[in-house]
Order: sequence, then C-alpha cells, then structure tokens
Amino acid sequence: MIHRRILVSSCLAGIPCRYDGKAKTDPEILESVEHNEAIALCAEELGNLPTPRPPAEIVGGDGQAVLDGLGAVIDINGEDVSNQFIDGAQKVVAVIQREGITEAILQDRSPSCGCGRIYDGTHYGKLVEGDGVLAALLKRRGVTVSGSSAL
Repeated sequence: MIHRRILVSSCLAGIPCRYDGKAKTDPEILESVEHNEAIALCAEELGNLPTPRPPAEIVGGDGQAVLDGLGAVIDINGEDVSNQFIDGAQKVVAVIQREGITEAILQDRSPSCGCGRIYDGTHYGKLVEGDGVLAALLKRRGVTVSGSSAL
C-alpha cells in the first residue's frame, strides 16, 4: 500500500476512462484510492473529452512543447485536441494544489499522463522520450511524477 497521499491516473484506479473506454487497473493503486491515500483524476475527461474517444498522440515534441504552443495533441482523425488536454491538465493541477499533493503516479505512454516515454505522433506505436501534457505541467509545478511501473 502507498503510505502518502498522491495523485494517480483514474484508469489505474479501475475507472474505465481510457480512450478505449477501459481501465488499466493496478491493484495497489486501487487499494490506495480505497483507503484515501491517493486521489484518482483523469485529465482527458476533465478536459471534456468523451469516453471512449479516438486515440491521440503528440505531434511536434512532447507535453512541454504542447504547453509552449510548439506541439499539438492530434487524434487519429486529425483533430487537434490540444486545448482539451491543456484544460484538463490545468484542472488536475488546481485540485492537487488545493489538496496539497506533491507526488503523482501516472499511466505510462499516454499523451496526457506519459512520464519519460510517449508515442511519437505517427500512430504506429513507436515510443520516444518525453512527457505527456499533464506530466509536463505537473513537473513545471514542482510535482514529483513517475510512471505506473514505479510502484
């Protein structure tokens, strides 16, 4: 069990909010949420994206580039959903600042939550170094961020 209050990706806590409408439940994270040691949030849903939704990847860099207006989050249909990703990330930051949370465990490889590795924007499954939009914004705010394999 996790022994500090942290932020976790909702999909890791068993909430079916991923782009494909599924969860990616991690039993330890689920237990921590159930014991109020972790708070589960989904930046993509907070950004008013539907579930399920077309898969999206970052083009032109990573989450830092998206935040700086140099990259974009583009879904498989070619729609730019950067504003929704940024809005959702800002809503997550508002919640964790209010709650005093300074650490996050996020879903690996996601264009929102990916920490250290994300897909390259080609929709062909190639991983590159970088962070998703939420992970990048959290790091800018001084939050310690790790991927879901960090447990």
